[in-house]
Amino acid sequence: MADDDAIALDGFLDEETVPGDLHGSTARFRLTVSPTDEHTDEMILPCTVADPALAHAVIHGLVPGDKLRVTGHLRLPRTPDEPMWLVVIKLAVLETAPQLSDPVAVATAVIERYGPYVCYFDADVPEVEVFTETGVRVGTAPEPNGIGELLEAFEHRQAAGGE
Repeated sequence: MADDDAIALDGFLDEETVPGDLHGSTARFRLTVSPTDEHTDEMILPCTVADPALAHAVIHGLVPGDKLRVTGHLRLPRTPDEPMWLVVIKLAVLETAPQLSDPVAVATAVIERYGPYVCYFDADVPEVEVFTETGVRVGTAPEPNGIGELLEAFEHRQAAGGE
């Protein structure tokens, strides 16, 4: 297939990448694509990389939380039991994942992205700290199930021109 038939998608790497074969000459990963930043529009797209040099870069250079632009060819299923996936021919890191400054906190904390938001989950406390990807503090959700309400209230304040 020609490169001009390729599609480009932006999304986040939410999980570790994995080798596609025993030699690491291919790679696989799942890209979370959210074109409108609405949770209902989110899509998890399985991706494969067949080029050995690109596969090596994917396996050893990407971490969960990286924002990527992938270019490739969409493979649609031909039967109900076949998956859909993207064969990646180009990949660019648009933003690297946020880094934790305290190495001890890495063992008990997780940073996850929700569209343009970054959430800090600490296993020792029920509260979830939420920031925009530019570092503006959104607030603290009392528990993970309260993140949606916090984001909705923040977006309403932003739309009204408030801080």
